[in-house]
Amino acid sequence: MFPAKRLRYILGMGARPIVLSIAGHDPSSGAGITADIKTAAALGCYAVTCITALTVQSTQGVYGVEPVRPDLVRDALLRLADDVSIAAVRIGMLGSGEVASAVADFLSHSKPPNVVLDPVLQSSSGVSLVDATGLAVIRTQLLPLSDVLTPNVEEASELADADVGGFSCSQSWESALPQIRRLASKLHDMGCGGVVITGGHLSEANDHLSVWDSGRITEQIFWGSRLASQATHGTGCAFAMALACGLARGHSLPEAVSGAKDFVRKAIAAAYPVGKRVGPINHLFSLGEDD
Repeated sequence: MFPAKRLRYILGMGARPIVLSIAGHDPSSGAGITADIKTAAALGCYAVTCITALTVQSTQGVYGVEPVRPDLVRDALLRLADDVSIAAVRIGMLGSGEVASAVADFLSHSKPPNVVLDPVLQSSSGVSLVDATGLAVIRTQLLPLSDVLTPNVEEASELADADVGGFSCSQSWESALPQIRRLASKLHDMGCGGVVITGGHLSEANDHLSVWDSGRITEQIFWGSRLASQATHGTGCAFAMALACGLARGHSLPEAVSGAKDFVRKAIAAAYPVGKRVGPINHLFSLGEDD
């Protein structure tokens, strides 16, 4: 997204947009809070954070989840909002209904701009990362309070609770697009104005942006291609955080989506081996580029 010379210029500026990350802690730093910090730094923003849950995980999978006490989450968010000017928010893993409610209360009270909701419902290894109450809070409270929602096709289906037929990794984009449009429409009906349904789980890695404004839906498709890589852990987090950073820097929603997609693709391509299974992307790839 930024050449190395431009990136060093950005990082050298005195003031950077502040992006709040509300997410879980991944000890392997491929996803969650620590990954968001790296993404924000790479894109010329400053990350402040609120941990919602502790996890036991590595590149080999998730082995345990422990949500943080909701009063700690609530207090941390209010203290941050009282201290810094938040330009955007990335919400990821919430862990429990109580934590999800605390986050919803904060958004209602503080009304930060550019809220990007990344609905982390389960790990790639199949471990649930939010309880049934939390899913209900996401649907009924957080969706209407968010500016942009960034689910993959499976998360969009679960959030919308819509019977649109199953998706397959071998399914063509042409056959999947009508289903994706129906999901986006249902999510608009649930209160979210902007929806980006990512296609990383499909044969063609295209992303679909749908925006509801003044009774009218506009859409845009961001074309992509699949990279053969084992370094894909945390791509959803990186996309949502990069999108939040783009909005914080004043980019339009389509510009921010395009920039986030480009960032993730380059970070996958530049990844190096970490761990024994699905490793992280290289969030800081630009720091290693030549002038």
